[in-house]
Amino acid sequence: MNYVVIFLAGVLLCNSIPHLACGLRGEPFPTPFAEPRGVGDSPALVNFLWGFFNLVTGMTLVSNRPVAVAFSASFVALIVGAMAMGIYLSLHFGKVRREKERDDRKSAITT
Repeated sequence: MNYVVIFLAGVLLCNSIPHLACGLRGEPFPTPFAEPRGVGDSPALVNFLWGFFNLVTGMTLVSNRPVAVAFSASFVALIVGAMAMGIYLSLHFGKVRREKERDDRKSAITT
């Protein structure tokens, strides 16, 4: 169970990065609170708060189950969680951006 929690911490820490970055830059970005969920954009403040929640939750999980930066099972679990979320997010948001660009081009042609 310990490795599952550390894996989840890696997921949360990785997920905090794009939301914090967009929120701090004042840019909209998809969140689970947007319509459609995970595709529509949420305001910068919502992104900052969601990213901050992910960061604090991930850090809390890691602080309750410390992970040494060394080749160990717990460190691998943290890295695999972060990598899994990073790969998922890059593929998901790449698709979302391509679809938004396609929709923008369609609307520019029809107007």
